[in-house]
Amino acid sequence: MEQYEPLPPPLRAALRRSMANGRGAMGRRTLLRAAGLGVAGAAGLTACGIPAAGRTGDSTASTDHSAQEKTVDFSNWTEYIDVSDDGKHRPTLEAFTGRTGIKVKYTEDINDNVEFFGKIKPQLSAGQDTGRDLMVLTDWLAARMIRLGWVQKLDPAHLPHAFANLEQRFRSPDWDPGRAYSYPWQGIATCIAYNKKATKGKKVTSISQLLDDPSLKGRVAMLSEMRDTIGMTLLDMGHKPETVTDDTYDAALARVQKAVDSQQIRKFTGNDYTDGLSKGDIAACVAWAGDLVQLRIDDPDIEYVFPDAGFLFSTDNLLIPAKARHKTNAERLIDYYYEPQVAAQVSAYIAYVCPVAGVKPYLAKIDPSLATNPLILPDAAMDAKSHSFRSLSEDEDTRYEEKFSKLIGA
Repeated sequence: MEQYEPLPPPLRAALRRSMANGRGAMGRRTLLRAAGLGVAGAAGLTACGIPAAGRTGDSTASTDHSAQEKTVDFSNWTEYIDVSDDGKHRPTLEAFTGRTGIKVKYTEDINDNVEFFGKIKPQLSAGQDTGRDLMVLTDWLAARMIRLGWVQKLDPAHLPHAFANLEQRFRSPDWDPGRAYSYPWQGIATCIAYNKKATKGKKVTSISQLLDDPSLKGRVAMLSEMRDTIGMTLLDMGHKPETVTDDTYDAALARVQKAVDSQQIRKFTGNDYTDGLSKGDIAACVAWAGDLVQLRIDDPDIEYVFPDAGFLFSTDNLLIPAKARHKTNAERLIDYYYEPQVAAQVSAYIAYVCPVAGVKPYLAKIDPSLATNPLILPDAAMDAKSHSFRSLSEDEDTRYEEKFSKLIGA
């Protein structure tokens, strides 16, 4: 088996943060197992190391058994697909099987990007089938997998709905131009949230307010995910995260450090900001929009804002791993989820940004409020504010995470 160096300490620390309290830890879609994913678990995963970016040279293709074997193995995050009221059925998957005769083995075995990578790395590095035909990975890991040559190039002939209905904002990320290897499952928007009782009715509309407003001192939270916190700060300072440099990164870092030193910032959090926000202990924070749909139903005092300066946007993505046994079946399943009526069913349940054009009338039939919710269907004005943190080199990622870890005391 090919050997790789383990991740540098700053990246190991960042990944531990992600598993402990990042977007993958406490959100609607995930639930960490009670045993085995503490610091010791993280250390075990990173000991094998996420390899440096760069193709291995091994072929990703394999014999496709789709015609003979009417099945597809699909790995996803927990609570990240539509489920019946009794919790016993996944309606869209059952409808796919009814239409095509292809049975879907659906496994909710992704609790964290790194933990899941630890499961499949041995087979991928050895050029073997992972036992999965389709998987959902967040954009930074999807980018790395593509660069390693560990995912298969998609056949456009099998993806007519996906090609036609992919929303423009998702079409060409810098890590997969033209979506040759991936299609988005859902989009994730970063915004500002505040409790209007805790702010005494005052609106919080910018990162500058979070960092400087004396009325918020000691009641501000920012995210423990580097790209979200630094990316939002870059935008507030007039810099684009798509073109971040060492100098602009350091400037944004210093901006946040000043707010730490003045005790303006109470803490850096993962999804656990939701409890403090509802209680009013946190008056305002940087937040993930996917958390706020349900939170606002439970607490009408919670408000959200996408700053005029812009906001960070990322994706979870469907990919077919190297040596997958049922590639065509997996492509048919991807394409199925790009039919607007099917995508609407999923969006109505999980409430993340839908990547499929044409879902609005179908969402309206399910619930009119969903069709007008910008957290699910961003409008043109929101699109204009959307930005992505550019792909970083291994060296940049290590250096940036090391500085950020020192900032937040991790």
